[in-house]
Amino acid sequence: MSVDAFLNETLKPVSDAISSVIFVSIPIIDGHSMPLILLWLVAISLFSTLYLGFVNIRYFGHGFRLMGRALSDKAQRPGGQISRFQALATSLSGTVGLGNIAGVAVAVSLGGPGAVFWMVLMGLFGMSTKFIEATLGVKYRIVNADGSISGGPMYYLKKGFADKGWVRVGVILGTIYAVCMIGGAIGAGNMFQANQTVQQIVTVTGGPEESIWADRGWMVGLGIAFLVGLVIIGGLKSIARVASIIVPVMGLVYIGAGMVVVFAQAERVPEIIILIVTSAFSTEAGIGGLIGAMIQGIRRAAFSNEAGLGTASIVHAAAHADPPVSQGFVAMLGPFFDTVVICLMTALVILLTGALDGQTGLGGVELTSAAFQMVIPWFPVLLAAIVFMFAFSTLITYAYFGQMGWTYLFGQGRAHIFIYKLLFLGGVVLGASASLDVVIEFSDAMYFAMAVPNVIALYLLAPLVKQDMRDYIQSIEK
Repeated sequence: MSVDAFLNETLKPVSDAISSVIFVSIPIIDGHSMPLILLWLVAISLFSTLYLGFVNIRYFGHGFRLMGRALSDKAQRPGGQISRFQALATSLSGTVGLGNIAGVAVAVSLGGPGAVFWMVLMGLFGMSTKFIEATLGVKYRIVNADGSISGGPMYYLKKGFADKGWVRVGVILGTIYAVCMIGGAIGAGNMFQANQTVQQIVTVTGGPEESIWADRGWMVGLGIAFLVGLVIIGGLKSIARVASIIVPVMGLVYIGAGMVVVFAQAERVPEIIILIVTSAFSTEAGIGGLIGAMIQGIRRAAFSNEAGLGTASIVHAAAHADPPVSQGFVAMLGPFFDTVVICLMTALVILLTGALDGQTGLGGVELTSAAFQMVIPWFPVLLAAIVFMFAFSTLITYAYFGQMGWTYLFGQGRAHIFIYKLLFLGGVVLGASASLDVVIEFSDAMYFAMAVPNVIALYLLAPLVKQDMRDYIQSIEK
């Protein structure tokens, strides 16, 4: 039995059991159903926005000003390892990826133009959730003996709950989160990214029948693992330096290509915007059609910006930020860039070019590629490079996320960290060369399982964040 067949067969019972709990759905109307985990994430986004008085709108500009200061101020400030901007870029490198390109195409294909409205709306609400997560990440971070910073949901569950007298509950929930973080990082943030990168390389080099890489995925995996290893060996500072270059450059290239399409179809932009808004509330296809558009848009936003999963707080915890709430204002820009800007650009390109009508047999990244190709003939090659760079940045970021979960459980010893990095790099090669459907399903379930303990913490610790926010606003308004 091959390695991938053994892993799939071994994990299938466990994967099915966890998935049946995490992804359980409730029927809504006309055959549509909503996964409970999605409702769980939507609820915290709505709560965060309302409870904090629309912090995402009122202090949107302040977040940009703080990020601008971080870019212009080169002084090394105490209390962190990386700058505010590096923290934001590294956080984005874990969310901006194939989902912004392929996932949006799937949402529009299944939910129609109206899905775009709900996607953007939930991206805006998700900003408030990220605000709470990042604030708590900095507030409860710890400084290790070597000067490095550890933070994230594991720590604000443990320390924040201990402050309330719930020591045992905090330890249990923190441990559950760390275990799920490791599984999600090695699977969804590692093997899946490597696998999809290989698939895109095969596609642009002739397809499964002609590409020289069609049956040499392991060679591509070794190359990716080598590059990832060069970055993660240097720790968070190295990861942040690379991410702060890749994410802005690739993001601007992708947005720039999108703007070329928008300008080429400028006369249709008002028509498409009106279509997006009216379709979001249209009952022309029945109430079921309206619900379908809403579900697809919300699903894409939740899966894309990861608000409620807590991953962003792991890296924001290491930012040079004092007081903690100040980093929250910067962190909430993440869902804006990820969902409102990049996901919306993908949707506009698909709708403006009419690719959704003319390429009915395509889906995912193929549909997005076909849409761009209508205006930029050579774009599929550029898209392959963009997908590779986004996947690479996701890999290095999730290597760090998983390491934080690993060291929370096993300690900061060099041997422990070395073992984890070997496992992670081995996962890159395996993911690139094997068919790991069940492994990916298992890791996806563990990944979204992180939302359960994390969101519990956000609800219970939100009053502390609200008070810190009030104190901070009063200090800057004096």
